[in-house]
Amino acid sequence: MPVHTSPTELYRHSLRLLLDKDIPAWTGLWAEDGVMEFPFAPEGWPRRLEGKAAVADYMRHYPDHIDLHDFPDLRIHRTEDPETIVVEMRGVGRLVETGRPFDMTYIAVVTVREGRITSYRDYWNPLAVLEPGADFAGSTR
Repeated sequence: MPVHTSPTELYRHSLRLLLDKDIPAWTGLWAEDGVMEFPFAPEGWPRRLEGKAAVADYMRHYPDHIDLHDFPDLRIHRTEDPETIVVEMRGVGRLVETGRPFDMTYIAVVTVREGRITSYRDYWNPLAVLEPGADFAGSTR
């Protein structure tokens, strides 16, 4: 893996890996004790994943359900903490099961320490998962 000198560079690399559907490499960007949180997750969806293994398990089937094509409107904002960024973006593509368009708006707060993601709070639109074929995480809803 290339050395990433900043959270912004690491995050941009992570998006390329998602577009390439390389989930193992994407998960490889995480610290062993990294935490992923979903404050707006609907009932039955996970709200907190603790550890790299839990994040990998959650994301494992993502490309089988969502075929991402691009992340337009990407804006990355630096914060007072040089290791934390705030990201605004859209993920667009198609739902594999139905062929319907996928268009999700995201705001994420991401912290990187020693070149690894340690915290990722993902404020995604919970209405998008109501679409048939969008449930890549096997929710209990």
